Amino acid sequence: MSVALAASTPIPADVRTAVRALGPALSARALRLCRSRVDAEDLVQETFLRALRFEATFQRGTNARAWMFQILESVFISKMRSRARERRALERFAHDPNLTHSVATPLPLNVVSNEMHTALGALPSKFRQVVELVDLGEHSYREAADQLHVPVGTVMSRLFRARKILKGALEPRTVEDVPRAA
Repeated sequence: MSVALAASTPIPADVRTAVRALGPALSARALRLCRSRVDAEDLVQETFLRALRFEATFQRGTNARAWMFQILESVFISKMRSRARERRALERFAHDPNLTHSVATPLPLNVVSNEMHTALGALPSKFRQVVELVDLGEHSYREAADQLHVPVGTVMSRLFRARKILKGALEPRTVEDVPRAA
């Protein structure tokens, strides 16, 4: 059967009735899988939505019960994989000291050396603000982004570039570094 023909052929009414009748069995299976009534209800609802979305893929004469239970299993597996990815991402963020809230008091700017103070003063304003908030003020990237009204990625980029500029400004100069007069 071609895809165009399958897409135009809806599930017969008797199959829709059979699918609706599977509600209690699907709920029981979902509850065994999820071990939570709320999650099981969400799983069954998503199963019915997918069945409706992909009803054209159902082949007449096949087992509607097996088809629905396969959809239920697929939705469950997809949700578990998604949760695992979310959990891994959150664990990574939980260990990032720049993304968590800091309770330490910020260092006053007069604690830095005169050389560092001069190098900070030479930075463009947008870079200096980020260094003062994140490095000297010990704010998280999120807090700095909120204060500056920019995305977190912009804070990270500006901080990287500012640190690079500061490193270049504070590195000791050697005789080879100084350009010779012609």
